[in-house]
Amino acid sequence: MSPSVTQRPARRRFVGLGVLLAVGVVLTGLAQAPPSATPSELDPRIASIMRKPDYRHAQWGLFQQDPRTGKVTWSRYADQFFIPGSAAKLFSVSGTWHTLGGDHHFVTPVHAVGQRRNATLKGDLDLVAQGDLTLGGRTRKDGTVAFTTVDHTYANDVPGATLTPQDPLAGIDQLARQVRQTGIRLVDGDVVVDARLFRPDPALDPVPTPLIINDNVIDLLTSPGAEAGTPAGLEWRPKVSPYHVTSSVRTVAAGKPSDITVRSSANGTRIQLSGTIAADSAPVLRVSPIKDPNAFGRTALIEALKRAGVEVRANPVGPNPVRQLPRSYQGAPTVARYTSPSYAQYAKLILKVSHNLGANLGVCLMATSAGSTDCEAGFPVLAKFLEHAQVDRKAVQLADGRGGNPADRTTPRALAQILTYWQRTPEARRFRTSLPILGVDGTLADSCRTCPARGKVFAKTGTAAGGDALNDRLAVGAETTAGYLETRKGHFDVFFAGVNGAATPTADINGALTIANDVADVAAHLQQQAARRP
Repeated sequence: MSPSVTQRPARRRFVGLGVLLAVGVVLTGLAQAPPSATPSELDPRIASIMRKPDYRHAQWGLFQQDPRTGKVTWSRYADQFFIPGSAAKLFSVSGTWHTLGGDHHFVTPVHAVGQRRNATLKGDLDLVAQGDLTLGGRTRKDGTVAFTTVDHTYANDVPGATLTPQDPLAGIDQLARQVRQTGIRLVDGDVVVDARLFRPDPALDPVPTPLIINDNVIDLLTSPGAEAGTPAGLEWRPKVSPYHVTSSVRTVAAGKPSDITVRSSANGTRIQLSGTIAADSAPVLRVSPIKDPNAFGRTALIEALKRAGVEVRANPVGPNPVRQLPRSYQGAPTVARYTSPSYAQYAKLILKVSHNLGANLGVCLMATSAGSTDCEAGFPVLAKFLEHAQVDRKAVQLADGRGGNPADRTTPRALAQILTYWQRTPEARRFRTSLPILGVDGTLADSCRTCPARGKVFAKTGTAAGGDALNDRLAVGAETTAGYLETRKGHFDVFFAGVNGAATPTADINGALTIANDVADVAAHLQQQAARRP
C-alpha cells in the first residue's frame, strides 16, 4: 500500500472513490460478442493504452454517440455487462434528482413538545430528521456546497484526502440560535432526535441515516511535530461529548513513511491514533465512524443550545430517548428550522467526489417519496424513472446507490441512455456541470491537467478493485468513466470508456490510480478525435 495508507487485510476492504475498492469481483458477460471497433481502428494513442501489459487479460468497452442524431461513432461491447463501480451513481442520482426535483430543499424542524411558560419549556425539543446529507456542514456563504478533490470520507484508504473549511456543526448551531430567539431559555425536559423518516438498511454500505452530521464520521488531522522524535500535532472535529481522542503518533525523519492507524472503542466514543508521520509530510487525515448518529446528534444539539444560552435539564450524554416521541406534531409549534441547499447542489457533491453515503441515501429518499420507511422501496421508484428516461433497465443491475455491491452491472449503452435523457431536459447543463470535469475538479481533477481536452470532458468515474493475495497486487475489476465529450462549442456526445479485469504490478493503491488515469486519457483522446471531425 501507499506509505500514507493504513494496511488492512485485502479481502476485507470495501471503499470507493471513483476509487471504490471492492473485493471478490466476478467478471461475467464481457466477451460474448465481437466488438464493432477494434484497437486497430481507433486513435493510435487509445490503441496503445489498451495494449498495455496491465490489460493483457482485461476487456475494454467503448461507446460514443451523438444524442441528437443517434449516430454511433464507437461501439465496443456496448451491450455487454460491465462492472460499473461508481459510474452507477449516474442512475441513482438521476432517479433521486427526478423524484425530488433539483430545486428541492430539505427543511429540518425542531418542535417544542410540551407546555410553554414564559422562557421555560416544560417538555421536549424534538429534532425531526429529514435526510439532509450535510445539515449545513459544507454550506458556503453563497449557498453552494463545498467539496475537495479527495473527500474526507476516503481518508483511511486514499492518499491526499482533505477537509472543507466549513464547521460540521453549522446547521445544529443555527437551529440552537433559532430556539433561543423564540425566547426559550430553559428546557425542563429532554432533546430527542426523531429519525422515523426511514429505517437504516444494513444492505446499503455505508448505511444512510435520517440524521447525518459530518457524514457520520469524526475527522482526525495529524500534523508533524517540530522535528523527528517529537509528538505529532492533532486536531479533530466535530467536538461533541463524550467523544475523546488521544494520539501516540510520533514524528520521524523527513522522507520516512507516514503510517497512521485509527482504533476506537465499541461505541466509537474513545478514539486512539498511533503510528508515525514524516517531518516533511503534509497533514494526514483519518476518520473514525460515529456509530450512533442519533445519540450524537442529540448531544450535539444540547451542547449547541448551551452555547446559545438555552439550558436543558436532561443529561446531555446518553441514548436518544425515542420512546418520548409523539405520534404527531399537531399542536407542537416549530421553534427552529434549517433549510438545506438545493438537491442539485447535493447531487453535484455526490457526483464530483463520488460520495457513497449520499448516493445510498438517495435510494432511501426515493422510498420515502413513495410513502415507505423501507429503503428497498426506493428501487421500484428508480425502475419507473429509468423507464420514463428510456433506459433499458434490463441492461442495469443495481443493489445499492453507490455502485459498490458485487451484483451491480450495466452496459455502456444503458449509461449512454441515461446521459442522453439529461441532454433532452431543461436541466442538461446543470446536470452536466455536476459531473467531474477533466483536469478541473472532482475525481478527474488530477488527470490531463495540461492536455487539449482539459475542461471538455464531463464524466462520472468508477473503480472496483481489491487485493489479489496470490500475486501481491490489486485486481482492478473495473475502471470506468461515462459522461459527455464537448465535440464543438455547445455540442456534446455521450460516451463510455472502461476496462474490466485489469491488474496492477503491485499492491500499491497508486497502481489503481494509474489505471484511472489511463481511462481518463482514453476519454481525452476520444474528445480530441471527435473535435477534429468536420
